[in-house]
Amino acid sequence: MPRRTATLLASTLILIALLCAGVLIPVPYSEMSPGPTVNTLGDHGGEPVLHISGRKTYPAKGHLNMTTVRVTGADYRMNLVEAVAGWLSHDDAVVPHSTLYPDGQTAEQANQENAEEFSQSQESAKVAAMKVLDIPVSARVVVASVVKDSPAQGTLHAGDVIKAVDGKPVAKPGDVAKLVTQHKPGQQVSFTIVPAKAAAAAEKAGKPEPGTRETVSITTRKAPDDDRAIVGIQAGTDHTFPFEIDIKLADVGGPSAGMMFTLGIVDKLTPGDLTGDNFVAGTGTIDDEGKVGPIGGIQMKTVGARDKGARYFLTPEDNCATAAKDKPSGLTLVKVGTIDDAVKALEQIRAGDTADVKRCTKD
Repeated sequence: MPRRTATLLASTLILIALLCAGVLIPVPYSEMSPGPTVNTLGDHGGEPVLHISGRKTYPAKGHLNMTTVRVTGADYRMNLVEAVAGWLSHDDAVVPHSTLYPDGQTAEQANQENAEEFSQSQESAKVAAMKVLDIPVSARVVVASVVKDSPAQGTLHAGDVIKAVDGKPVAKPGDVAKLVTQHKPGQQVSFTIVPAKAAAAAEKAGKPEPGTRETVSITTRKAPDDDRAIVGIQAGTDHTFPFEIDIKLADVGGPSAGMMFTLGIVDKLTPGDLTGDNFVAGTGTIDDEGKVGPIGGIQMKTVGARDKGARYFLTPEDNCATAAKDKPSGLTLVKVGTIDDAVKALEQIRAGDTADVKRCTKD
């Protein structure tokens, strides 16, 4: 066999071997890419994203799109070829697997965490919208979750309303931990509660919270990481709204749609249009006070919004510098730190007065 032919054959075989190895060898990376965007003012899966009953609503035009990031699953193992392709792609990002799934998190655990964060973001979005509209909302401290095999298991239940700890009234979730940790591990702490079933039944019937309360005692134990006394619950806040607000969006998790849900609710409950029929997209967490928080995958979300047709993108101020470094052409990145900032920016966009709109910069 001629030397040139042998060299060519050997090179070809080596290349094939390398390609096979690249396909077969798993690497500890995951991929992020632009995901779907959904108009919070419109329908998704054949039904409204925001369904409001018991209060007058108004037609809302334009777009207030929430954005998402598509990620490879917790159990998916990327190979070397896929990783290299992702690194070479302008619109995708390859990141260490542990960035998306820390501490060996399973797919089931990741889905559960995303679902819980999504549910909490919906609650905060509603509360923030009511604050914008000056609509009173009542709040109460509840048992958000009970740790398995903890002292509280079987005694306290998720949804129980916590009225007092050791006879001292609680006004916010932090009060519960503060009062429990005043004890030493092994000591008893008493909770005055309205059981979850009684509280839910009263709320469903539109009646005031039941007057009947129960007092239960729990023996504290030492926290696993320090000497604090704990009972094994997570306290949270449950709100009662004066009308029904239902957010329906399947196959979406995490907290990053909070701000856009808030804006969608405000738009539907006020005459006229917040957007002026403009295509506005955005992202950002929201808390009960209306503060907008940063999210992950900002560059994937701006690309997804631009590809869908957005002209303006409401960007959390803490994500602005990163987003501005690789801004998609034709998209204006609007800097927001609170829901009031977002509403003001939409007023300027609607009026065509965009010269003073706060924009994201690279520094």
